[in-house]
Amino acid sequence: MVSTSEVTDVTSGNTVTSGNNGNGMKDSSHPYFLHPSDSPGMNLVNSSFDGRGYGGWRGSILIAFFAKNKIGFIDGACISPRPETPDFKLWSRCDMVISWLLNSLSREIAHSVIYSKTAKDLWDDLEDRFGQSNGAKMYHLQKELSDLI
Repeated sequence: MVSTSEVTDVTSGNTVTSGNNGNGMKDSSHPYFLHPSDSPGMNLVNSSFDGRGYGGWRGSILIAFFAKNKIGFIDGACISPRPETPDFKLWSRCDMVISWLLNSLSREIAHSVIYSKTAKDLWDDLEDRFGQSNGAKMYHLQKELSDLI
């Protein structure tokens, strides 16, 4: 059975009609599409972010998400469809993006954001903490202080 639903893209305001066969998204250009090789354990970047070099790590992650057509999950363009729509299950499967983000973080940082409800929430938390030029330095100072106590 093929179902379709309409979702409004927040960035363009356009209505996008998507179709699925109940088993998964078949349109590889759609943000909900997951390739059979995509898995929660994948590492999209070479090194984990440990609180240093946020700008470089951020750039690498953005390139990887752009290549996988998943930027919308971290910038808010791919908003959750209503739970009663056919696409809700497909959108929920894209929590894979959260897994990919967590895999790209050091264990300590990952533990501090693991309860984020969406990939956008997780991304925004990282941006708030490390996106400013002194964010990483502040994190390391707080870590050193907590190690002293």
